[in-house]
Amino acid sequence: MAYLWGISTCTLSAAAKDWEKGARVMRGTWGSRKEAALTDVMTLSGFLFGHVPSLNKAMADHKVVHDLFLRWAEEYGPIYRLNLLHRVAINATSPEAVKEIMMSPNYPKDPYTYKRLFNLFGKRFMGIGLLTNPDHAHWYKQRRIMDPAFSHTYLIEMMDVFNERAEQLMDQLEKKADGKQTVSLYHSINCVTLDVITKVAFGLELGLVEGNETEFPSAISTVLKGMLLYLHNPLSQYMPQHWAFVRKVQESADLLRKTGRECISKRKQAMLDGEELPKDIMTKILECAVQEHGLDDEIMLDNFITFFIAGQETTANQLSFTVMELTRQPEIRQRLREEIDEVIGVKRDVSCEDLSNLKYMTQVLKESLRLYPPGPGTSRYIPKTTEIENIKIPGGVSILFNTYVMGRMAKFFPDPYKFDPERFHPDAEKPHYCYFPFALGPRSCLGQVFSQLEAKVVLSKLLQRFEFELAPGQSFEIMDTGTLKPRDGVVCTLKPRTDS
Repeated sequence: MAYLWGISTCTLSAAAKDWEKGARVMRGTWGSRKEAALTDVMTLSGFLFGHVPSLNKAMADHKVVHDLFLRWAEEYGPIYRLNLLHRVAINATSPEAVKEIMMSPNYPKDPYTYKRLFNLFGKRFMGIGLLTNPDHAHWYKQRRIMDPAFSHTYLIEMMDVFNERAEQLMDQLEKKADGKQTVSLYHSINCVTLDVITKVAFGLELGLVEGNETEFPSAISTVLKGMLLYLHNPLSQYMPQHWAFVRKVQESADLLRKTGRECISKRKQAMLDGEELPKDIMTKILECAVQEHGLDDEIMLDNFITFFIAGQETTANQLSFTVMELTRQPEIRQRLREEIDEVIGVKRDVSCEDLSNLKYMTQVLKESLRLYPPGPGTSRYIPKTTEIENIKIPGGVSILFNTYVMGRMAKFFPDPYKFDPERFHPDAEKPHYCYFPFALGPRSCLGQVFSQLEAKVVLSKLLQRFEFELAPGQSFEIMDTGTLKPRDGVVCTLKPRTDS
């Protein structure tokens, strides 16, 4: 459920355009007080605009905004200030800060960032679900209800679904595996991850891998685009040039919540009628909600939307980046194949025990998340003055943490741009509090076990059955849209393996 971690930095950079338009308005006393308290924190020069022009240029040039944060961290140190007209925020690449703040329940989610996701153009969107809820006590009740449904013990009972959906994808890819036809593996992997999460979480059969047409992929794509527009300009719904698209976004958000409402209502009625219930995530959550004296249906819907958006997007992006990188890492790819051949062989169904024995694959997936974390950052709110790295951070400011940035800093990961799974060998020395693709502490990602089980099943089957190469003209560039994804879609040619 890491999808919207990138929103923290995305919100600041996207909102920069709005702040620049209002630059003629003087800074208020709130901003002045924060600036006075942060005089010891390194920052860029610039009386009025601060970082705004640099952020706007990066967005206009379709660059990865987080590369700017990396450059500034290397230039200004582990704690530096972002000035965005009237707003002040802190960027931290300090392991001490990560440990102090992310591991503690005393620093809530940043309300400035996450409250903007409650509604989407006037329609309730992610509300106050697990991802967006800034209130720790309220969040903790939700988490306690949902934790059992995402435990390793419960999820391994759904391995049949992981295997079945992944096998359907392999069968579809086999039809095009002639070494000539091109396939967007990014698109194909998106289809299978959405098929998996809708079935395992909610008992829905979409059949996207097999070519069935439903409204869900379009609705999800539309709300994601709408979310970015809303973050860029919350007033866009009042601008005539955006009205048609805003209506489409609202309709898509309504569709997702309507579907979720129907799923929850039917399952609750089945429970009351004493029917045999499917063994999936929704059933487990509803059973736990009864034991915990209930969970509001609207909050259940908030999490339904979050699971759809976040659970599918991050796994698909991680797998796509991994496949992309493997096309230029023949030695790593071969070693992975040898491990798969030894552990799984040619059998169709992968067991949970098999996945546990894919040690090198675990290292490869972790290294992929280091270089290409789909959700690059998260933010917290500093409620009262805190001292980090001998610098006093005043209360009332946001602090941003970025696993993309820290994962690419040589002082934490030598030769950081080299794709090297040996960094994550069990015996390798690892830096502490520098790697957090699923966040850390009490607000760590609920769905990380789900995500990595699914990623291992799909990747093992892909390598078990196919050779793949990037098609001519494909790049290794990253697209930054709040989450990070391969810019060109990982378009490949495939051939059946002949050496297995």
